[in-house]
Amino acid sequence: MTTGSLVIVGTGIQYGTHITAQAERFIRAADKVLYVIPGPWAEAWMQSLNVTAEPLIPLYDNNKRRLDTYGQMVERIMTAVRQGLHVCAVFYGHPGVFVLPSHAVIKQAHQEGFPAFMCPGVSAEDCLFADLGVDPAVSGCQSFEATDFLVRHRRYDPYSSLVIWQIGVIGHLGKTATKEKRGIRMLAEVLAADYGRDHEVIVYEAAPHPDYISRIEPIPLYQLPEARLMSISTLYVPPKGEKPVDEERMTTLGLTVDDIIKEW
Repeated sequence: MTTGSLVIVGTGIQYGTHITAQAERFIRAADKVLYVIPGPWAEAWMQSLNVTAEPLIPLYDNNKRRLDTYGQMVERIMTAVRQGLHVCAVFYGHPGVFVLPSHAVIKQAHQEGFPAFMCPGVSAEDCLFADLGVDPAVSGCQSFEATDFLVRHRRYDPYSSLVIWQIGVIGHLGKTATKEKRGIRMLAEVLAADYGRDHEVIVYEAAPHPDYISRIEPIPLYQLPEARLMSISTLYVPPKGEKPVDEERMTTLGLTVDDIIKEW
């Protein structure tokens, strides 16, 4: 008889303040807690919520492929589930955003017949919308990982907001930022073709602690290669302007330009 179960939760971005009541409830109730949370405070915090809490961070190694580390995380979590325990796996931020092992372990649990699900959490994108005053409903919003954006020639609309993640580790498979400028120069050149080199962009880093201030650094696009970047650095590219409307479609929908302006 299948008795084990799995729930995946996130802590949000800011330590201790972004965690949802739902996530905390699952952590406290679990038979076993396994977590991936950076920072020296993580162990004490998780232990205060559940004494079974065990870190998975030690599985990381800069000399080991990330996919190997993720595979080990999945296996460690599934081992506890197979033992018949109600397991809670805890990840930093939103547990389903830039967290490959969370999706992989839920898939594995389902394949083996165990109940498993994920709870939402506060992501860096949520923080960006709040800190920068961006409403994705106004002009739309596109979101890409930096290396993928470049190597796959991702198509985007320069008249919509553009968010590019992990600009500090372009082409770098380790978990720390690289001083290599080749990738960020390439990104600046690609974007300049549509926006122009003087278009103002924002280097953004969400505050990881309520006592900190988020980094919001507006710079012209041509200065991007010289910006100080970290592994958590994100690039926000505002729209280059307002995209023209299709007047025929407007007429068919019974709308005018004034209607659109008043709506948003």
